[in-house]
Amino acid sequence: MCTCHPRINAINSPDYLPVEILRKLQWQKFQAVLNFTYSNVPWYREKMKEKGVKPEDIRSLDDVRYLPTIVKTDLRDTYPFGMLAVDMKDIVRVHASSGTTGKPIVLPYTRRDLEVWTEAVARGMAGVGITSEDVLQVSYGYGLFTGGLGAHQGGEFLGATVVPMSGGNTERQLNLMRDFGVTAIACTPSYFVHLISKAEEMGFDWKETKLRLGFFGAEPWTNEMRRNIEEIAGIKAYDIYGLTEISGPGVALDCVYQSGPHIFEDHFYPEILDPDTLEPVPDGEYGELTFTTLDKQGMPLIRYRTRDITRLIPEKCECGRTIRRFDRISHRSDDMMIIRGVNVFPGQIEAALLSVEGAVPHYQILLTRDASGLDNIEVQVEISADKFSDTHREIDQFQKQVAAKIQHVTGIRIGVSLVEPGRIPRSEGKARRVIDNRNK
Repeated sequence: MCTCHPRINAINSPDYLPVEILRKLQWQKFQAVLNFTYSNVPWYREKMKEKGVKPEDIRSLDDVRYLPTIVKTDLRDTYPFGMLAVDMKDIVRVHASSGTTGKPIVLPYTRRDLEVWTEAVARGMAGVGITSEDVLQVSYGYGLFTGGLGAHQGGEFLGATVVPMSGGNTERQLNLMRDFGVTAIACTPSYFVHLISKAEEMGFDWKETKLRLGFFGAEPWTNEMRRNIEEIAGIKAYDIYGLTEISGPGVALDCVYQSGPHIFEDHFYPEILDPDTLEPVPDGEYGELTFTTLDKQGMPLIRYRTRDITRLIPEKCECGRTIRRFDRISHRSDDMMIIRGVNVFPGQIEAALLSVEGAVPHYQILLTRDASGLDNIEVQVEISADKFSDTHREIDQFQKQVAAKIQHVTGIRIGVSLVEPGRIPRSEGKARRVIDNRNK
């Protein structure tokens, strides 16, 4: 039984469509976006020619497997607007995410793209009870990052009072949360854990707030962290999933049963691929989550590989929705780390380190998880023998230089510790740069 917000009764119906009708709708939209993209994006035409396939060869959703996939590096290689499918005059907003090369991945949106994105976020929020009676504090970053504006526009669509806090100013975040009668918050789970720690320092009492739920995403988080948040803050913690390349937050969102985010399949067609063969696997089997944007106009993406490893859950959800859910992201098929909502690559850290005079290419990245479920990162940097003989003041200055460079490149502050020469293990093969102790 649909219990949606009055403003989205009409658009929420796809969540409950009979499966055969939903698949028919997906197929109609897939045909349209495939023909549109083939006609307007030279990159896709060339890739399809290389595969020996034309749009007319794809006669059902089962044939989608014959189309080429696209990955993040393809978007970097076509920077900034090489994948654009419409005239620039039709683009009303541009978002972007950071990359390892310094060039961001650029995502242009038409007005219709923003409407679809807003609708998806609103459907998810309404599904867990957000209405015009709510006060939504958005503590995701605003700007080129999609998190802040994505959550903002979904909340506004539902008539909620939106407080555009963005990130930082932690003490003020807590005070305004209490003073403004905030009932819902949207931020990264790790930032909310930071809010919990700050609240403890301040003697802040969560019972003095009206907060009842949170939308947490932009980074992987565990069920243990969910339980920790819910127990301490006395709220319901919901997983909101998205990625800038597809449509920002709102591609999928938990329902009240918290048994896996529901994908808004009428807008985003999901597949799970074997990471090695790139062949689709059945629902219930683990593989790489892959999406086709069924309504995107500015930069449609066909079979975009997210690198997220999960499975589509075959069992029907208790909420009654027919749109599928996926399991929690277990890991990624590449080496990307997501720390406090920011994508961090070992290559970025190496580039930053080696840009500092006197640095040597011997380092390790240590990932740990504390008792509250918060992920932490530390970079151990080996100093050269001549540096080891420097004064304490000189070594301290060197450490600060390295930390500053890493922060400049990655966009976040990362702890740096210096170790004596020879401390970092050597390898005859691939160096083991990342030590992941988060599940130990």
